[in-house]
Amino acid sequence: MTGLPNPPSLRLESRRALVCGASSGIGLGCAVALADVGAEVTLAARNKSNLEQTANDFLANGWNVEVMPLDIADIDAVDAAISANGPYDVLVNSAGVARHSPSVETSVDDFDAVMGVNLRGAFFLTRAVAKGLIKAHKSGSLINISSQMGYVGGVDRAVYCASKHAVEGFTKAMAIELGPLGIRVNTICPTFIRTAFTEQTMSNPERLKWIEDKIKLGRVGEVEDIMGAVIYLASDASSLVTGTALMVDGGWTAD
Repeated sequence: MTGLPNPPSLRLESRRALVCGASSGIGLGCAVALADVGAEVTLAARNKSNLEQTANDFLANGWNVEVMPLDIADIDAVDAAISANGPYDVLVNSAGVARHSPSVETSVDDFDAVMGVNLRGAFFLTRAVAKGLIKAHKSGSLINISSQMGYVGGVDRAVYCASKHAVEGFTKAMAIELGPLGIRVNTICPTFIRTAFTEQTMSNPERLKWIEDKIKLGRVGEVEDIMGAVIYLASDASSLVTGTALMVDGGWTAD
C-alpha cells in the first residue's frame, strides 16, 4: 500500500503458544482463539483426560495442537516440562484458584492454596517461559489472566484480590526487565465471566445483583469476550504494549 501505513497482522502462524488452564473456561477460550488464528497450541492443565478430549476437538477443526499435563503449583515439573518442550512464543496462563471467605475467617490452608497457584505458580511459570525465550534468543508475548480484582476489592475476596494485585506487580517488573530483549509481559483483567469457576457466585441472587450493578454494560461476561483480547496481546498488533493490563470488565473499574 504505497504511501499508507501497513496494518499489523493478527495471524499467528509459525508461533507456538502454551495455554495453561486450557481444559475449560477462559483458558479453553484462549486456546481456541489462538488456534483459530494459526498458532500451534499446547494445551496444559492437570486433568489429562479432559486435555485429550479437547485436543481431539482441536484436531477435528484442523488445528495444530499438543497436550501437556501440568500442575503449575509444581515448580520443578513446570521448569522441566518447559525446558524439554519449549521455547514458546506465547504464554497464556489461565490456571487459577479461588477460595472465598470473609478475611477474618480465612484459613492458612486456603491462603496458601490460592497464593500457591495464582501468585507463586504464575510467577515461576512466566519465568520458565521467559528463560526459554532468552536461551533461544527469541522475542515473545507472556500473558497472565489476572482479574479486575487485581485493581479493586471485593467481599470475601481478600486473598484472591491480594494474589491478583501481586500478579499485576510482577507483570510490570518483568516487563521492565525483559523489554530490552523483545519479550512483552501483560495481563488480561476480566470481570465475572460465566464459567464453572464463577457458577457459585452467580447462583447467589444477592451477589449476581451486585455484579450486574457494577458492570456498566449491564451484563456478565462470556468466554468469547476474552478471545479478541488474547489474540491482540499475542500478536504483532500489540507490539508496543508491555507492562500493562487489558481490562475486559464492562466498565467495572471505570469508577
